[in-house]
Amino acid sequence: MAATASEKILARHAGQKKVTPGEFVEARVDLSMAHESARIAIQSFRKMGAKRVLRPQSVVLVLDHRTPAECEETAVVHRLVRAFADEQHISNFYDVGEGVCHQLLAEKGHVRPGALIVGADSHTPTAGALGAFATGVGPTDVASVWATGKIWLRVPETIRVCVEGKFPPGVGATDLALSLVGRIGAYGAEYRAIEYCGSTIALTGIGERMTLCNLSTEMGAKAAIVEPDQTTMSYLAGQGAAFNGPAVRADPGASYDVKQELLAGELEPMVACPHSVDNVRPVRKVAGRSIDQAVLGSCTNGRLEDLAAAAGILKGRQVARSVRLIVVAASRTILLEAIRKGFIGTLLEAGAVLENPGCGPCLGAHQGVLAPGESCISTTSRNFKGRMGSPEANIFLASPATVAASAFRGVITDPRTVMR
Repeated sequence: MAATASEKILARHAGQKKVTPGEFVEARVDLSMAHESARIAIQSFRKMGAKRVLRPQSVVLVLDHRTPAECEETAVVHRLVRAFADEQHISNFYDVGEGVCHQLLAEKGHVRPGALIVGADSHTPTAGALGAFATGVGPTDVASVWATGKIWLRVPETIRVCVEGKFPPGVGATDLALSLVGRIGAYGAEYRAIEYCGSTIALTGIGERMTLCNLSTEMGAKAAIVEPDQTTMSYLAGQGAAFNGPAVRADPGASYDVKQELLAGELEPMVACPHSVDNVRPVRKVAGRSIDQAVLGSCTNGRLEDLAAAAGILKGRQVARSVRLIVVAASRTILLEAIRKGFIGTLLEAGAVLENPGCGPCLGAHQGVLAPGESCISTTSRNFKGRMGSPEANIFLASPATVAASAFRGVITDPRTVMR
């Protein structure tokens, strides 16, 4: 019988010829990841009576959410994770300043097409940009994977999203993703896999695919996959992780729970308004709303092309005096390349504040907490009440181009009105 890409990956890792949606399988895990969430995983690992991680080379640990430590409690967590990595001989450990876990998984060559990846972070589906089935689980689940190498999963139904055509000027992957979130809803893809296809997707780079898979979490998706192609293989080779195995692709005639079709040429800059990610509107309909802070970065939009897009708009211009523009590259590698290409210099000259690679203000712990009544436009993934500080603050989510244009004007701005 014809199968989706997700079904094929789970069947292979469960040692079965075929799986069906709704079926529970015990699957072999290729890679597990945790960040500061490793604290709970480590505690659970100890309580299980486990002594040694079964396959240390299959574990990735990253300190990225609260870096550098903003308080003593976080410093203690960091020390615990460092000690565990050393004790268990986990060589894939990335300390403060290396970047966001999702970016590092791809950038450091840890992701392979067709792999099964679990991570103690809800945005783990980001790795699906490289053709893997990657899903977020609880830290206790990760502890179990450390001890056994396996995990129980329910096979999800699959949504097929086909996008055709070219993006218009000023429109990109974030606008496509937000359009989908608005169409499908924050829970519309709950525990489903989303598989992206079409000529538009084929034209995107890995960074844009990561944005799509990342924001699929905001529809409730269990996983999101872009089937591997030459773009995938070229990226992997560039990371020193050349892949020669058979790529997993959906069969013609595979059964999907839902099919969505979009035309890229009909898209426009979009924004998710407070206080829900699916409260999506065209930017032009909320243009003129004043902002106090703008954030460029995170696992959603902290890559080189995102910094380049913002720098292109702000070159020779100044951030509005009423706005704090915070820039957070997704990794040290990206930051260094952005410095070499002059993007960071351009942003700093425009008045931006540069922070170390990591999650930055996204989670509301430090590095840009909002006060009551303030408004922020951000390239991050969530805009719930209290996400970036005060529950009385307002968060708007948008593309790097929209964030840069808004920082320049001091109000929410359609990037097409300032593009040169």
